[in-house]
Amino acid sequence: MQYGMVRVGAYTPEIKVGNPDYNGKAIIELIKRAADAGVEIAVFPELCVCGYTCADLFLTRELMKKTEKAVKAIAADVPANMVVVVGAPVIHCGNLYNCAIVMSAGEILGIVPKTELPDYGEFYEKRYFAPAFDGVVTSDDYGVPMGNVLFKCKNYPDLVLGCEICEDMWADVPPSAFMCRAGATVIANLSASDEVVGKAEYRELLVKSTSGKQHCAYIYADAGAGESSTDVVFSGHNMIAENGTILDDSDPFDGDNAMCDIDVERITYERRKIGVKPTDKKYELVTFKLDDKMHGERICRQVPRYPFIPADEFNYRAELIIAMQTAGLKKRFAATKANALVLGVSGGLDSALALLVCNNAVSKDKITAVTMPCFGTTARTKGNAEKLCAALGIKIKVIDIKDTVNSHLADIGHDKTDVVYENAQARVRTMTLFDIANQVNGLVVGTGDMSELALGWCTYNGDHMASYGVNAGVPKTLAKHLIAYEAERLGGEAKAVLQDILNTDISPELLPADSKGNIAQKTEDILGKYDLLDFIMYYYCRYGFTRKKIEFLLKTAFYDVADEQIKKALDTFFKRFFASQFKRSCMPDGVKIGSISFSPRSDFRLPSDVE
Repeated sequence: MQYGMVRVGAYTPEIKVGNPDYNGKAIIELIKRAADAGVEIAVFPELCVCGYTCADLFLTRELMKKTEKAVKAIAADVPANMVVVVGAPVIHCGNLYNCAIVMSAGEILGIVPKTELPDYGEFYEKRYFAPAFDGVVTSDDYGVPMGNVLFKCKNYPDLVLGCEICEDMWADVPPSAFMCRAGATVIANLSASDEVVGKAEYRELLVKSTSGKQHCAYIYADAGAGESSTDVVFSGHNMIAENGTILDDSDPFDGDNAMCDIDVERITYERRKIGVKPTDKKYELVTFKLDDKMHGERICRQVPRYPFIPADEFNYRAELIIAMQTAGLKKRFAATKANALVLGVSGGLDSALALLVCNNAVSKDKITAVTMPCFGTTARTKGNAEKLCAALGIKIKVIDIKDTVNSHLADIGHDKTDVVYENAQARVRTMTLFDIANQVNGLVVGTGDMSELALGWCTYNGDHMASYGVNAGVPKTLAKHLIAYEAERLGGEAKAVLQDILNTDISPELLPADSKGNIAQKTEDILGKYDLLDFIMYYYCRYGFTRKKIEFLLKTAFYDVADEQIKKALDTFFKRFFASQFKRSCMPDGVKIGSISFSPRSDFRLPSDVE
């Protein structure tokens, strides 16, 4: 919990219908397995203590007594530092309720009845059960709060557990909507959802959408083996979702459980950012306690190395991203009534992607590509700039700016290869592009990417400036994947040159090449690896995580990277990110692509002199 994470599980015991003693032992065995795996919240299916398919046995006093005995036996075996939620019928004031019973450290904490009772098709719950009432009472059978109850962790107050049962999730306004507005960050759903063709996909969609709409973690435990197959069958389809994403699940009928670490800090950040409407519904808070020890060496959760890269359907996403960049540029080009798009092409990643977008946005005769070799330009990058334009059928101007830069440096009396020497080149290039744009009534297209904006790795009023920045929403790691996609799509000479660009060291090429004519100034040697820097940018700017937590996640995702590389990337990011806000405060217009944007006009606001 020191990183805001809690290990949860959804479990399907193999039961015998109408045999609470047997079922209780099966549940206890799974609780022990869950505890050994470090699970802190374990959720079991609807009515699992006696069986969902007991039918008229629900009306018998014998089954109720045996169920009560089994529930108390289960509770007695729940260890400290663990919360368990089981489904069982509960009698109160003569009515029978379909309930979630929450227990921890050997005690029953509270009971939440089911609100929505299905009474259609194969379901006939209203024959046996009464719907949930509004308010809180003391249970006749267990002597604990029953009704509108939420369960809050004493030593991690952001962890608040709410419970709903099966059909509750399928309602137009589920009970979890009110629970989450009242502070619940985790919802347990105890379910007995029978399997019919096509239902699993719809069920998964509901779990994802509910967790997304309520900005919560959602633990869905489904009934399975042992339930009666007289008319229906149950598959044990368990799922754990967070903010609209399935983190872990079990395939129907595979007899497996779902387990992972949910990130409560991520949930609460999202809620603070978006805002949660209050509710007039009153809930009683019952507290429990968990420890904050790590269980094992790694978290039980996928932490992708490349959070900006879609894991699934990448080709579709790549087409969408490039289409978004193209649409933004098309609109700006039309609005300015320009005759041409003007951009610098260096033979590097960013300008290659910008050129590809320009090629999609306008006809080739309306693109003015310019390459401007200077002190650090290598034959390889200059050649790739020319080859890429040739492969795309775009004319390119070659303007050597050495004399101009030398003249300017002489004018100001400067003769050192320092930051002035470097920035003078970047500013001359920008001046050249804007002056050419004036000549042809053109629009200067910026090539800088989001990673450079985050780190301030751009010259103020140099490559920092443009009329429109097509890559402003694209981080460096994503740019690589987009270029690789376009290389495969285009094929031929374009593919060959784009692949060579991908294999070229990233560099601003502002310092002279080495004795062999190769790039001497390598960006990742100076800043650290962009794989690490983009990872840090994502988790800091998207979720506001602390440096300590990001370091923990980095070491999880990049377990094979040396600690000193991780430390270097963290030091670089946090030093440069805040120092460079003044550049982002006046960045050119550019379309937002993903969940992060640095535009001060839309998404990101920070004082330039923040400490």
